Amino acid sequence: MDAFYASVEQRDHPELRGKPVAVGGQHRGVVMAASYEARKFGVRSAMPSVTAKRRCPEIIFVKSRFDVYRAVSQQIRAIFLDYTDLVEPLSLDEAYLDVTEDRKGLGSARAIAQDIRRRIREETGLTASAGVSYCKFIAKLASDHRKPDGLCVITPERGAEFVASLPVARFHGVGPVTAKKMERLGILTGADLRDWTMPALQAHFGSSAEWYWRICRGMDEREVKPDRPYKSVSAERTFDEDLVDPDRLAAELERIAGYAWDRVKRAEVIGRTVTLKVKFGDFTLITRSRSFAASASAADAFFSSLAAARTSRRLGPKPSVSAATGRCDHTSDTIAITRQINARIANAIWTCFQGCSVASTISA
Repeated sequence: MDAFYASVEQRDHPELRGKPVAVGGQHRGVVMAASYEARKFGVRSAMPSVTAKRRCPEIIFVKSRFDVYRAVSQQIRAIFLDYTDLVEPLSLDEAYLDVTEDRKGLGSARAIAQDIRRRIREETGLTASAGVSYCKFIAKLASDHRKPDGLCVITPERGAEFVASLPVARFHGVGPVTAKKMERLGILTGADLRDWTMPALQAHFGSSAEWYWRICRGMDEREVKPDRPYKSVSAERTFDEDLVDPDRLAAELERIAGYAWDRVKRAEVIGRTVTLKVKFGDFTLITRSRSFAASASAADAFFSSLAAARTSRRLGPKPSVSAATGRCDHTSDTIAITRQINARIANAIWTCFQGCSVASTISA
């Protein structure tokens, strides 16, 4: 989908159409989504709201409405399922579809993509971009190639050439840190990456070398998996003002943990690894994780993670804490979590942050 959250807001609020819009952010926090009008000024997702405001003084911040976004996402997924059962969601606004079987007899993958885009526009009032190709890696690259409201088809004979022409920073699986490392090594495009031998890539990128070697040649044998397992479940909220009172902090933690629990229930998963990430006022980050041999109750898992985070005080005093993120990883297929956030957890998190002014974001 094209600028999904922002496009939904512009659809539902005509006064926002044609104007630079950002979902989230507002007084503090980060931009969750930006309209194309805002993107012209360099506003992007995950950008601090103060930076977005500086780049685009006329930007309009709106509150997120995830209940609406989920409902629209379900509407779009229902359209997908009319064409194939092989739908692998990546997020609320993106999915892989395997249309090898032409259920509606439209004649080609291009025709199927065109028909899906037509229906999305007619039934939701939103635009969607599509990438059509012979493998997931190139289809995803193609879907971004002609945004917004575009269609890009890459045939097998064009695959390697297409990948060679693109910056490696756009490749799925190449994050910002890896992209910078590649840049230092002189790898800027797919063509540059293709010049490297497997041993040379292994020397610099270890176990990821084979993936890089294959994708720069347009090779990706991964299948579309409708039941792709969750790797993590988390929840987050940005506050309008700093929190310094331990009781308020504990109350907010319990509330946000409830959001995470609701997501765990919907996903029907449990986790073995709990991660606490803390961002300080000077934008430095610390992360502490605790893994268990078997799934633990929510209370035990959270308490262990927070207790581990206490040791982070060895990193030295910071002026303020701007964000804390809790995440449940390595999820499995059944629910066996007891929802309980008690005084022990509240005391643990307050001990962790004692002497700091807690601000911006706490996630659980």
